[in-house]
Amino acid sequence: MTTLRIEGLRAEVAGREILKGVDLVVSSGEVHAVMGPNGAGKSTLSAVIMGKPGYRVTGGKVTLDGADVLAMPTWERAVAGLHLVMQYPTEVPGVHVDDVLAEALRSRGRDTASLGAEIDREAARIGFDPSLVTRALNVDLSGGEKKRNETLQMAVLAPRIAILDELDSGLDIDALRDCARRVEAATHESSLGVLAITHYVRLLEELKADMVHILVAGRIVASGGPELADRLERDGYGAFV
Repeated sequence: MTTLRIEGLRAEVAGREILKGVDLVVSSGEVHAVMGPNGAGKSTLSAVIMGKPGYRVTGGKVTLDGADVLAMPTWERAVAGLHLVMQYPTEVPGVHVDDVLAEALRSRGRDTASLGAEIDREAARIGFDPSLVTRALNVDLSGGEKKRNETLQMAVLAPRIAILDELDSGLDIDALRDCARRVEAATHESSLGVLAITHYVRLLEELKADMVHILVAGRIVASGGPELADRLERDGYGAFV
């Protein structure tokens, strides 16, 4: 059992406080959806957990099975088992996806002998052209291809906790279904814990949330089961502001 525990997390950007005391606990096999209006702090939460530069933590703590995540550099957080699926995947000219995955696996002490076969298997599961992994990372890929690529990387690396920063952003119906179903399957096949940041209930039609949290102005103002997302879809954020 793996547990990501966020307690009283406060953080600022350029002197402006964005997170104002966030508490969340995500364990193996669980899906926690974080929803909220633009500017609520959702992407800031994912950035702070993964150690993105430019964010200053001013209070609280983040632990992974008791280990102090905030004390780790970003690469060490990844090796420890955290993984971020980015809202806007970065293009890296000259660096191939399969090389990135091979290096990431070696850093985790895992064998890469069967990497090619594993990539082919995972690509087939999400409708992704496996030849694209021999191209530069995300260069000249469509929005849907980039998100499928991100999902493939997550599946191959098999992290303990995945943070999805708007996986559904820019996806058509087929790509959303393929990516969300693969993440959902990982919660059962490898007990992946998921923190899914999203604006839309449509993601949760495929990725089944155990808990839904509403983040407004840097604070979680409501938590509940999947029915909370249905209420949000019906009434909007006005009821929570």
